[in-house]
Amino acid sequence: MTGTSSDSSRGPAPARSNRVRLGAVGYLNARPLVYGLDRSPRFDVRYDVPSECARLLHAHEIDVGLIPSIEYLRGPGPYGIVPGPAVVSRGPVRSVAIYTTRWIGDVRSIALDTSSRTSVALVSVLCARLFKIQPRLEPRGPDLDDMLVHCDAALIIGDNALFLESTVEKIDLGEAWTTMTGLPFVYAFWAGWPDAITPADAEALQCARDEGVAHVDAVARAHLPDSPERQAAASRYLRHNIRYFLGGEELEGLRTFYVYANELGLVSYEGAMNFYHAEHHRAV
Repeated sequence: MTGTSSDSSRGPAPARSNRVRLGAVGYLNARPLVYGLDRSPRFDVRYDVPSECARLLHAHEIDVGLIPSIEYLRGPGPYGIVPGPAVVSRGPVRSVAIYTTRWIGDVRSIALDTSSRTSVALVSVLCARLFKIQPRLEPRGPDLDDMLVHCDAALIIGDNALFLESTVEKIDLGEAWTTMTGLPFVYAFWAGWPDAITPADAEALQCARDEGVAHVDAVARAHLPDSPERQAAASRYLRHNIRYFLGGEELEGLRTFYVYANELGLVSYEGAMNFYHAEHHRAV
């Protein structure tokens, strides 16, 4: 890694096993990042919601996880970031949204789908800086009807938001972030313990991303085998709403998010991020 000295006592090292325990996310938008890894002799892949990936990494139960970006600053770390692959939007994301029964300026309570802690933190940042409200935030759901019985608005994420049909107003949080900052938003990336992976492993994760991005139609078919109509919508979503490259502008967006979250007391951020070495660095 760069930016920190490795301390193998802080996390598991590959020498203990010939396989890397990889925590992936089961949502459609994360599937291109794991394309082909299920067949790899190097990785043991398990699928969970983003918040569980973070919990498993913090608890040493996996070596590397596709974690919500906010969780990089909340773990016992120090973690390394795999350079390049990430889940990113620039403008409308479609799968992270607030559904509200009233004008956002009048919202006094928001029910939260807590499956992704980054989205929860993003709600807090947007409420403070863009919407200029201080609502009560209540973990609940993700059942929109029940959430809106108890609160004025609801945060829904992932496949639930992408395919949700509702008559209430939908505020796309990816679009709101880019409108406010002019920058992309980084939802998740691969992070892991020091010495957990080799440069060749980092390269393998970059290659999986490249293959997944090149085969989004196949990803959509595999994820939604019984719904051709949704397959077409999923392909459009993966091609037009989600980006998978952590380059300079994306890192600027990530740092901006960390600064804003730090100002709200959601995390402690001092400006440093640490990256694994890859055999051939391909961030963009």
